[in-house]
Amino acid sequence: MIYIKSHQEIEIMREAGKIVAETHELLKKSIKPGITTIELDKIAEDFIRGKGAIPAFKGYNGFPASICTSINHEVVHGIPGLKTLQDGDIISIDIGVLHKGYYGDAAETHPVGNISPEAQKLIDVTRQSFYEGIKFAKEGYRLSDISHAIQSYVESFNLAVVRNYVGHGIGINMHEEPQIPNYGLPGKGPRLKANMVFAIEPMINIGTYDVKVLSDGWTVVTLDGEYSAHYEHTVAITDGEPEILTAL
Repeated sequence: MIYIKSHQEIEIMREAGKIVAETHELLKKSIKPGITTIELDKIAEDFIRGKGAIPAFKGYNGFPASICTSINHEVVHGIPGLKTLQDGDIISIDIGVLHKGYYGDAAETHPVGNISPEAQKLIDVTRQSFYEGIKFAKEGYRLSDISHAIQSYVESFNLAVVRNYVGHGIGINMHEEPQIPNYGLPGKGPRLKANMVFAIEPMINIGTYDVKVLSDGWTVVTLDGEYSAHYEHTVAITDGEPEILTAL
């Protein structure tokens, strides 16, 4: 069942989303060649706790860090560690916050120094595919209209949509119904209503959409070793335009 939030609940989620967005802005300034992902993790955790919130990923199903840091061919759930970012890398950072009992969740892929035109195109298409999707995050459309818009846009650039990992509802739980694939036919699934809240998150690969999980049990990588990018926001359906709760 898709839980319809009250206006009061969405207001709290708006506060949670603001902390997520501010954390992303802080990390964006710190991404450069030479920094380790565990240093980025500490910057994020200190900031989130300083706001009186909780890093939602830390301990979630045993995840050992406050944020996910996925580099180059890593798709999602990369674990921060001692690896140093190099010029030409791309890094996807996923941040979740628990604030007053409600979650906010957003991800973005960033360049590290000077990256290839192919990598920049991947980042740009992934980000824009989210905005193509939320054109349909409005009352009256069906859930798969979002999915279809994302897939159609991405595949027009000969890029691939990851199948194994999808978006989700969000609220008092990090993951609520429904699942939101980034692919599919239009006109399917539940009809959208005001005060539904979703985490919409295209994960896009340069090569095959097939992925695998590394032996650490968390890090998802592309099967062919090609780069992957990720873009996500927590979005509230309204009686008008969708509201991105995790944007400043």
